[in-house]
Amino acid sequence: MSEAPDKESKTEEATEKKIRDTIEKGKLPFSKELPAFASFLAALAFALFFARESVMHLSGFLAIFLDRPEAWPLETQHDAIALYRVVFMEIARILLTVMALLVLAGIVGSLMQNTPRFVLDRVQPKLSRISLGQGWKRLFGAQGMVEFAKSLGKLLVVGGFLVFAMREAQTRLLAGMVTPPAAFTLVIRDIAVEILVAVTFVMALIATADFFWSRHHWRQDLRMTRQEVKDEQKQTDGDPIVKARLRSLARDRARKRMISAVPQATLVIANPTHFAIALRYRRDKDAAPVVVAKGQDLVALRIREIARAHNVPVFEEPVLARSMYKQVSVDSMIPPQFYKAVAELVRLVYRAGAQPSGVRASS
Repeated sequence: MSEAPDKESKTEEATEKKIRDTIEKGKLPFSKELPAFASFLAALAFALFFARESVMHLSGFLAIFLDRPEAWPLETQHDAIALYRVVFMEIARILLTVMALLVLAGIVGSLMQNTPRFVLDRVQPKLSRISLGQGWKRLFGAQGMVEFAKSLGKLLVVGGFLVFAMREAQTRLLAGMVTPPAAFTLVIRDIAVEILVAVTFVMALIATADFFWSRHHWRQDLRMTRQEVKDEQKQTDGDPIVKARLRSLARDRARKRMISAVPQATLVIANPTHFAIALRYRRDKDAAPVVVAKGQDLVALRIREIARAHNVPVFEEPVLARSMYKQVSVDSMIPPQFYKAVAELVRLVYRAGAQPSGVRASS
């Protein structure tokens, strides 16, 4: 199947499970333009808050170096190394500040998009990463063409702004060349700040558009076919046939456990053929009678048979049995509305002294 029909068949939005699994694998939406914008913002911050002092300090050093060259002898190799170290330290002071701001901006630009996480699968070596076919597809596929178009558009827009800004600054540069060196460096700084402001503004627009586009494209790639949604639903919920079988086994186990509790019952309330409720009441332990078993039709008959076999009194109370069957649950106390009727039956049981009983009707 070709790529286009496959994408057309993905008509369903990604499920929460697929999104969660994709995030756990480290495949998150990421905009490359946001760290680039953060870097330009860092450069602008340097130009506004650090460049003036740094440039003035460097220009002062260079002025002294040029005005008094005799103070820097170059007769031996050690003299050249000493001069190199001084110049390097002066330039490194500026570069370190710039690099620190750029690194910090890149980290912040990445952290703003996604929470950092360690995913072992992303660092494991894979042959597909060095495959020529896969590399060609990444470069010249649809995604590669989109990235190329984005880079070309960004280059044209930013280049246009730079050309416009430099054309505006040309007169100021020519006028600044006849001023003292310290004043000329400030002119260059002011021009650089204006250019950085313009470029940063453009990058802000590009980064915002790319940020939302990357998330939209990520969602589009995660879309699923209807069959994939059905298969995932089966994996999540389990096969319906297996689930039905498990429910049947659970009911059987619960029924056996319930039937095994009938011999410990105090009495059984029954409709002659349809319902049976086995109750247990221990005066020193139970606050109210507890339902140990209940059943309908064949299960009701089985409860009655076991009750007779273990001399548990059985009371035929059709109305009470029918009403209780609908409102009570196994292993729970009976509701208060049945206290009075059941108390009369319990009193009969204790009065009879737990005699062997068959089917007896209460008076």
